Amino acid sequence: MAKVPLKQGRSLMDWIRLTKSGKDLTGLRGRLIEVTEEELKKHNKKDDCWICIRGFVYNVSPYMEYHPGGEDELMRAAGSDGTDLFDQVHRWVNYESMLKECLVGRMAIKPAVPKDCREEKKVLNGMLPKSQVSDTLAKEGPSSPSYDWFQTDSLVTIVIYTKQKDINLDSVIVDHQDDSFRAETIIKDYSYIIHMGLSREIQEDFSVRVVENVGKIEIVLKKKENTSWKRLGHPLENHNLLIPKKDTGLYYRKCQLISKEGVTHDTKLFCLMLPASTHLQVPVGQHVYLKLTITGTEIVKPYTPVSDFLLSEFKEPVLLNNKYIYFLIKIYPAGLFTPELDHLHIGDFVSVSNPEGNFKISQFRELEDLFLLAAGTGFTPMVKILNYALTNIPGLRKVKLMFFNKTEDDIIWRSQLEKLAFKDKRFDVEFVLSAPTSEWNGKRGYISPALLSQFLKRSLDNSRVLICICGPTPFTEQGIRLLHDLNFSKDEIHSFTA
Repeated sequence: MAKVPLKQGRSLMDWIRLTKSGKDLTGLRGRLIEVTEEELKKHNKKDDCWICIRGFVYNVSPYMEYHPGGEDELMRAAGSDGTDLFDQVHRWVNYESMLKECLVGRMAIKPAVPKDCREEKKVLNGMLPKSQVSDTLAKEGPSSPSYDWFQTDSLVTIVIYTKQKDINLDSVIVDHQDDSFRAETIIKDYSYIIHMGLSREIQEDFSVRVVENVGKIEIVLKKKENTSWKRLGHPLENHNLLIPKKDTGLYYRKCQLISKEGVTHDTKLFCLMLPASTHLQVPVGQHVYLKLTITGTEIVKPYTPVSDFLLSEFKEPVLLNNKYIYFLIKIYPAGLFTPELDHLHIGDFVSVSNPEGNFKISQFRELEDLFLLAAGTGFTPMVKILNYALTNIPGLRKVKLMFFNKTEDDIIWRSQLEKLAFKDKRFDVEFVLSAPTSEWNGKRGYISPALLSQFLKRSLDNSRVLICICGPTPFTEQGIRLLHDLNFSKDEIHSFTA
C-alpha cells in the first residue's frame, strides 16, 4: 500500500481520539443491525460508505480522511465485501480494534447446511479406525496431511505426516497457551492446523523434530502427571484442516523484551524472548508483526527479524531452544508505534505474530551473483539473506550491497559491513548518501540508472542472478522500474516491504 499524505489533524492518534470521543460514527446511534446484500450495495459513496470484512459491516465514511492509503483505496470496496482486498493490502491491521466504533452489524447469513460435527473416535494411543482413515482421506484429498498420537507414562508424542519432502523446522510453529495447543505447519501457500484443548496438563517446554526426507514432524510433550490419557483432547477452531494461509488470520504470542541497545542515533536493536511454550523460527526473508495496545487500541506494524550480529564465525546452528528474536527498528519521535516500543522497560511484553512473506529459499538455488539494494531500515531483510547466502550457497561468486542513506550517521552496522567485506572476498558494500558532509568521499545521490548499471555487473555474462530490493515505497517502486529498464526479468528481482 502506497502511503498518501494525510491532512493535519488526521493522524492515527487523532483517529483514536475521535473513536474515544463518544461521537456516533455509525449513524445508527449505537444500534447494531443485520445487513442484507441489497442494503450493503446502497452504501457506496464517500459520505456513506459501508464495507463488509469477514461477515461484519463497518461504516468507514468517518475513517476516510484518516486512512493512510487514501480514500480511493477504501472506495474500491465500497458497498461490497472487502475481505479479499483487505487481505491483500492490510492483512495485518487489527481492524476489529481500529473500526470497532464504526461497526454497523453483521451480514444477514443464509442458513447453511450444518457440517458433520461428530467427535473423532480414537482408541487409546490415538490410532484412527480404518474406515475413518479412508473417510478422512476421501474428504481431504490424498495430498492433505494427517496426524496421530501415542504416549508413554511421561510423554505424549504428536506425529504429523505432511507427505512433503521440503518440510523443515521453519515450517512448523507450535504454541501452548491457556490450555490451547496449536501446531501450524506451512505447506507452500497453505497451513495445516492441529488445534486442541488438551485433556490433561503438560509442562511448559516441549521438543519439535522434523524427519525431512519423509516430511514427518514429531512434537514431544511432557505430561505433568504420569497418568494414561484416554484421548488427546477436544478439537478447537480449524482443527485438522488444511486451509489457504491467507485465511488463517494472524496468530500472536506475548514475547518478553530482554534488551535494547543503540545502533545509530535513531535505530535500536531490540531482543525479544519467545515463551518457553512456543516453537517459532522465522524463515530467511520473512517478517512478523509486532502488536501493542496504545490508548486502548491495538496497533500493529510489520518488522523483519535480523541476526544479532552480521558476522557469523560459523554456520548458524538450528537450535531447538532458539528462543530469541532480534529487530533493528528506527524510532520516529513523531510516530505512534515506535516511541511506544522504545518506552517499554526490560521485562515488558510485546505480541509477535506468525511469520509472513513470499520469499522462498529456493530462489537461491544455483545462484551465482546476489545483488542487494537497501535504503535506510530496508537493510533489515538483507541481514539474514547475507548470512544465509555466504554460508549456504556453494556456487556463489559475488554478493554486493548498495546501501542508500541520508548521512554517515544513518548507516546501520557500517563497521560490521566493512569487516564482513574484508573477511569474505565474495562480498562488497557501497554506501550512497543523499545529504553527506563535504568530507564524504563515497558515492552521492539517489537510486539512478547510472548508479545501477555500474553496480549490477555479473561475474559472468550468463550468471544466475538475484536482486533483492527494500526501502521506502517510492525507492522500491523506482528501483524496480529501473531494473526492468536494465533488462532484468521479474524472476531475477525480489522486493520486500519496508
